[in-house]
Amino acid sequence: MRALLHPCLCLTLGALLLCGCDLSHGRPEKGSETLAPDEIVDFKILYAENCAGCHGTDGRGGPAIAVADPVYLAIADEAAMRKVIAQGVRRTSMPAFARSSGGMLTDKQIDVITTQIRARWGRPGILNGIEAPSYTAKSAGDAARGELAYQTYCESCHGAEGHGAQKGSAITDGAFLALVSDQGLRTVVIAGRPELNAPDWRGNMPGKPMSEQEITDVVAWLASKRARNPGQPYPAAQNPAAPGAR
Repeated sequence: MRALLHPCLCLTLGALLLCGCDLSHGRPEKGSETLAPDEIVDFKILYAENCAGCHGTDGRGGPAIAVADPVYLAIADEAAMRKVIAQGVRRTSMPAFARSSGGMLTDKQIDVITTQIRARWGRPGILNGIEAPSYTAKSAGDAARGELAYQTYCESCHGAEGHGAQKGSAITDGAFLALVSDQGLRTVVIAGRPELNAPDWRGNMPGKPMSEQEITDVVAWLASKRARNPGQPYPAAQNPAAPGAR
């Protein structure tokens, strides 16, 4: 007569078989799958891989402006920041990151970077009650007036004609001006570079902030120093004489 298995034993064996399937050799654990690059929406990963190299690991600055500067974030609104991140700035060191502009990031990833920079490092109300200059210029600049404004507000740090001094770098250097747009110059004049001890528009002369027009004029003067063909000029290569030429 055939023996019958006890019902409890059947249940135990069934549970072991099911566990064995879930823990089979080579089967990935739940949640261990590697995300595709366009599925990553973790700000820390996106910022580290796309922004930190220029703007610093904690947004405090590197070769480029500090995006964790609350004064900068108060002046540049979210739409302006998103446009720069997505589209880049032509003829400068700021590349386009959005796929629609030839980059590698999705619109959702661009949104994460933009909103999280502001949420983590902005300080709402930091400029309340202060007549701050606009992010973009409202009028045309005048280079001649800008030279006078430069001498008043900037020369003590950046030297005569912007060639550099003990306190500040050369800002009329051809290579520097080739890598920064007029808007980039304006942003730095307004927000400063706190990580480099460069003050914002209020701190160049204590008690005398730069006016909107003075900022615009200084930028015009700096832009007028931009070389058409920056960098070290190299002599044209000499073509060897054609065979038989005398």
